[in-house]
Amino acid sequence: MARNEIRFDRQHRDDLGVFEVVPRINGTPLTELIDKFETDAGMQPAGDAYGGLIPAYFRHGPLEDHFHGRSADAMGAKTSLLACECGELGCWPLMARITVTAGLVTWDCFEQPYRTKRDYTAFAFQFDRQQYDNALRALSAETSSDDA
Repeated sequence: MARNEIRFDRQHRDDLGVFEVVPRINGTPLTELIDKFETDAGMQPAGDAYGGLIPAYFRHGPLEDHFHGRSADAMGAKTSLLACECGELGCWPLMARITVTAGLVTWDCFEQPYRTKRDYTAFAFQFDRQQYDNALRALSAETSSDDA
């Protein structure tokens, strides 16, 4: 599996008046990558279904822990990477297994828990651990100044 580059975008949701976090993989938001994957696979509903995680709405714990798969909101072996486009995590989350080793971070075994028959086997990402951790530190530095 080729290694990907990750960044975590912190962006303001004008419609909700809060900040959301959207992973960006190889320069493309995860929201766009999953929309294309689901649409190309003929999944319904698909397209514009996901939004970023909104730290002000959920007790994820530290974002570094969350994106290492050690979140306070983890559902079993899976961690939410995206919420519903409405901002509600429980409405339409995108979940994945996050595996962290000394040199790599892998996101695989994706699932949409309300559509358990969907096959996301071909949707997986592997990141260099140092680059991943640097991206998380940058996100944590940005979010630590939030008043929300």
